Amino acid sequence: MRMRASLTPGLALLASALMLLAVPACSSSVAGSNDGKLSVVTAFYPLQEAAQRVGGDHVDVTNLTAPGVEPHDLELAPRAVQAISQADVVLYFGDGFQPAVEDAVRDAQGTTVDLLANQDTAPPPVGSESGLVVDPHVWLDPTRYAAMVVQVGDAFAGVDPSHADVYHANAERFQKELSSLDAEYRTGLKDCARDLIVTNHAAFGYLAAAYGLKQEAISGLSPEAEPSASRLVQLRDLVQRDGITTIFTEELVSPKVAETLASEAGVDTAVLHTLEGLTPDEVSAGADYASLMRENLQTLRSALGCA
Repeated sequence: MRMRASLTPGLALLASALMLLAVPACSSSVAGSNDGKLSVVTAFYPLQEAAQRVGGDHVDVTNLTAPGVEPHDLELAPRAVQAISQADVVLYFGDGFQPAVEDAVRDAQGTTVDLLANQDTAPPPVGSESGLVVDPHVWLDPTRYAAMVVQVGDAFAGVDPSHADVYHANAERFQKELSSLDAEYRTGLKDCARDLIVTNHAAFGYLAAAYGLKQEAISGLSPEAEPSASRLVQLRDLVQRDGITTIFTEELVSPKVAETLASEAGVDTAVLHTLEGLTPDEVSAGADYASLMRENLQTLRSALGCA
């Protein structure tokens, strides 16, 4: 006998009233260096860190996505468009992750590098309504991020060959750190009681694939997507059936949906950082890619019951 999915009052209210608001972003500063350094514009945080680590003292980096702003569907102020146009190097993601940036890059006078272009990307999850043709969240796999770092070093060396040795040495140093981080993940997630993560949006597919995990997301590739009532019921039943202990929220997106689902299922919530951007507090505290990825590892180990 087939049972019809039923909504508890909490899920019914959430399904009928669910409206997640996107926050428009702005440029943090205007690119263009007159001190002999490369002017570099980056589209969002992971590319910013790669540029700063590889370029060191020889680059001035402008990041288009301000701290605390979610980068999907970034809107550009006029000065941000000007920054892209005048930069020596622009680092961005194509395939629809930030359409406004892709549009502005067409008028860039300097070198533009689509760091998603050479990645072996996965298609969007079934049912995702983000408009994206691929899953862009490759940076959450440290080995994939390391490949991007190599591209950044090559791009800087091509534009500024007088410092090529510095760029390549910095890229190699960062690569080694990312290799160590990858080893920590492989060891830390090797022996766990559970292998399923329920996330706010489908940002962790590459991380899950790299370390033997499975992802079920409340919404698709866009954190602003609205899950259906049936999806919420499906996830509630899955969490209760499989003994899931934690629903993962995010740092830049409202946790309301995940918290309501967790309450209905009788489980906890925890923050799993997407590294799409840092919060102002994280910037002040000196957080970076490695420190936040290590926080993620400890959060995953606790939620998954790892030995």
